[in-house]
Amino acid sequence: MKLTRTEAREKVMIILYQIEIYKKENIEYNLEDVFHENLEIDNTYVRDIVNGVLENQEKLDEIINKYLDKWTIDRLGKTDASILRLATYEMLHYDTPELVVINEAVELAHKYSDDKVVKLINAVLDKIRDNEEVDGE
Repeated sequence: MKLTRTEAREKVMIILYQIEIYKKENIEYNLEDVFHENLEIDNTYVRDIVNGVLENQEKLDEIINKYLDKWTIDRLGKTDASILRLATYEMLHYDTPELVVINEAVELAHKYSDDKVVKLINAVLDKIRDNEEVDGE
């Protein structure tokens, strides 16, 4: 069964969240094992986004922090940070329309966060869309 992009983004968010928990608790992990635990069928998009976020996390956090008003990403919940990193990476490195990326991130936030965080994620991603250079693959 093939994942829709919406389902794949949710898997990415879950994997990024799980890795953040492992890091916080100093638990060793194997990325391949994390993929296998979360994906019934291998998915290139999920792998590419997760790897891209992990490889570029410092730069992504810098960008996100520029637009978090009186906050930093490390003060956000791990789910919220994962959603922002996923969306920022996709917006900056894929040719997915920015509006689609933002809407999908907002939907994930509605499902996994509270209303204040939904608004924050929407506002930060709007600012990134309007102010950052997009690569698009």
